[in-house]
Amino acid sequence: MAKMNMVQSLNLAMQQEMEKDDRIVIMGEDVGVDGGVFRVTDKLIDKFGIERVMDTPLAESAIIGAAIGMAVYGLHPVCEIQFSGFSYYTIHQLEAHASRLRHRSQGRFHVPLVIRAPSGGGVRALEHHSESRETYYAHTPGIKMVIPSGPRNGRALLVSAIRDPDPVIFFEPKAIYRAFREEVPEEEETIPLGKPQLVREGKDVTMVAYGAMMAPTLEAADELQEKSGISAEIIDLLTISPLDDQIIADSVQKTGRAVVVHEAPMSFGPGAEIITRLVEKSFYYLEAPVKRVTGYDIVYPLYAREKANMPNSRRIIKAVQETLET
Repeated sequence: MAKMNMVQSLNLAMQQEMEKDDRIVIMGEDVGVDGGVFRVTDKLIDKFGIERVMDTPLAESAIIGAAIGMAVYGLHPVCEIQFSGFSYYTIHQLEAHASRLRHRSQGRFHVPLVIRAPSGGGVRALEHHSESRETYYAHTPGIKMVIPSGPRNGRALLVSAIRDPDPVIFFEPKAIYRAFREEVPEEEETIPLGKPQLVREGKDVTMVAYGAMMAPTLEAADELQEKSGISAEIIDLLTISPLDDQIIADSVQKTGRAVVVHEAPMSFGPGAEIITRLVEKSFYYLEAPVKRVTGYDIVYPLYAREKANMPNSRRIIKAVQETLET
C-alpha cells in the first residue's frame, strides 16, 4: 500500500470516483488550473477537462445554488469552498433548498451534493480562515456533517459522501492535510457515514474526539498510559451528524467516565450533544461528570494566539485526571 497524506488521499478518492461515474463534477474557486487552494484537486483538470473540473467565480452562494440545480437534474457535484469560514454565504442555499428538497418533493428529488471545505486552525491563517463551525450544519436536518481524522479514513469517507444521495458537508482539518502519512489501499474502500470508530480499547476512561483533535487525544492517552497506567478507550466520531451514539454509550457503560474533545467552541457544540445522549443512555453508569476540552467561546483569534485556543494534550490530560479523581 502506498503511504499518502490527506491531500493525496482525498485527491485519489475524487479521481477514482470520477473515473467510475461521469456524472461527478468538481466545482469551486481555483479548483481547476491551480488545483485548489491546498492543491487537493491538483491535476484533476488535466485528466477530466474543463467540463468536469470547473473554476467558478468568487461567489460561494452562486456555486452552491448552481450545484443544487445540477444535482437535481442528475449530476453529482463536489464543490470546494476555499475555507469553511467562507461557507456562511452558502447557508441560505443549503438550509432553504438543499436540505429540504427531498422532503419538499416527497422523495421525488434528491440532492447528491458534497461540499468540501478546509476547516480548523493550526496553520496561522487570517480571520475567517480557521473556524470550526460544524455545529451550524450538524443542526440542520437533511444535511450530513462529516470530518475525517486522517488520510485513510478521509479517502474512505469522501467516497461514501460522493455516493450519498443527499447533501454532505465534508470539513477537512487543514492542520493535518500534510501532517502525517498513512497506508492507503489502491482498491476501493468506504466507511459508512454516521458510524463512529473505536480507535483504541481501554478500561478507565472514554475519550471522544474527531478531526484534527484525534492527534492530541492520542498523544494524551499515550502519556497517561506511560506515566500513570491509565487505560483510555478512544472513539473517533468521523460523522458529526447523523451520530450513532451506541458505541459511545457502550464504552462509557464499561469505563464509567468520559472526556469529549473538539476544536469548536464549547457552548452548544458537539460535546454538549454527546453528553446529553450519555445522560439519556448511560447516566447510571457514570461515576463522574463528563468533561469537555474545547475551543473557547470567542471569535477565533489571529495566529499569535490561535494555539492557546486549540485543545492540546496538556489540557486533555488535566481533564482526564480531574474526572478520575472525582
